[in-house]
Amino acid sequence: MKTQSTILSVCFLAILAISSFVHGQPPRGPFVISPKVNPDKTVTFSYLAPNATTVLLDGNQFGSANVPMTKNAEGVWSITVGPVKPDIYPYGFKVDGVTVMDPANVAFFPNERFKASLVEIPTDSPAIYALQNVPHGSVTYEYYPSVESSTGTLVVYTPPGYTKETAKKYPVYYLISGTTDTEETFWKVGKVNLMLDNMIAQGKAKPMIIVMPYGNPLAKIAEQTGKDKPSDVMSRDGEDALRRMKLFETDLVTKVIPYIEKNYRTINNRDNRAIGGFSRGGGQTLRTAFNNVDKFAYVCSYASYISPAEMDKSFTNITSNPAKTNKDFKLLFSGIGTEDFLYKGTTEWENYLKDKKINFKSYVTDGGHTWMNVKKYLNETLPVLFK
Repeated sequence: MKTQSTILSVCFLAILAISSFVHGQPPRGPFVISPKVNPDKTVTFSYLAPNATTVLLDGNQFGSANVPMTKNAEGVWSITVGPVKPDIYPYGFKVDGVTVMDPANVAFFPNERFKASLVEIPTDSPAIYALQNVPHGSVTYEYYPSVESSTGTLVVYTPPGYTKETAKKYPVYYLISGTTDTEETFWKVGKVNLMLDNMIAQGKAKPMIIVMPYGNPLAKIAEQTGKDKPSDVMSRDGEDALRRMKLFETDLVTKVIPYIEKNYRTINNRDNRAIGGFSRGGGQTLRTAFNNVDKFAYVCSYASYISPAEMDKSFTNITSNPAKTNKDFKLLFSGIGTEDFLYKGTTEWENYLKDKKINFKSYVTDGGHTWMNVKKYLNETLPVLFK
């Protein structure tokens, strides 16, 4: 009898513990699916916030900035917008004035200053950046010894077959993200790995390694030495910005490239190295390439430029002998959108190059300073690298 009583007591205590555990957890609320892309290309966004006063959809890049959402009886706020032009877009919610990501969505925009969720509106036939049934390369995180005794981070794409064809060596494209973006952005937002998988499968691009560095080594140094992250630069081509770009250049040329060429099967000459970047990464690209003509034969500037004044001051090695420059660079690419806030500076730089008889490939599209346009620039340049 005592044994039965003991067992009953233990069971009762266990039930109390389970009950207490259950009641101690925060309420989960109704299950929310968001976003839902509908067959007609409209998109339904939902957010659980039963105690919120207002919830707005912040989808500026697909024309839905600060649109009020409607709350149902369960406390789920929803809105359907569109139809939306097929592409990949960032979005978020403003909950009582506070901008937040979509907690129901695992896809997000990596950035130093903001975090947005991502929604992909599919095209009727698979887009070049869509996941398709083709052989896929690999994406790897790397840590390497960086400048000022810090540890840097890289994302490295290796093409399909890299692990099997162990005697084969590959050209390398060093691809740099924009201001406040991270080493993940060309992968997670630009979808460069899927683009190249598809292009290689279609015979449109050569197999290559893509190295995506973190474009702000000063922030890594600060983080690892217990200092505050450096503030944004006041001027894109001011003294502070140029000093930071020089630090990045030093890191890329003296740390990143040697690390990659030691640890990956690469073809180690300028004809098999390309460099490219978006926004700040484009500025880093141009300055690094112009200071290291012996290192890169392909140069891709996505929505960036160097002012004529800086060209005259710092890069007479490029302009004084146009015949040599045109021979050195197999591709000098400049892509820009007509609504980009850097459009004016980019066109002035292109006109300067024309006056100096420097050959370059200009690609002008609509739209602004967005990653939708970056995918267009990639679509233009990846097929012509190393050919």
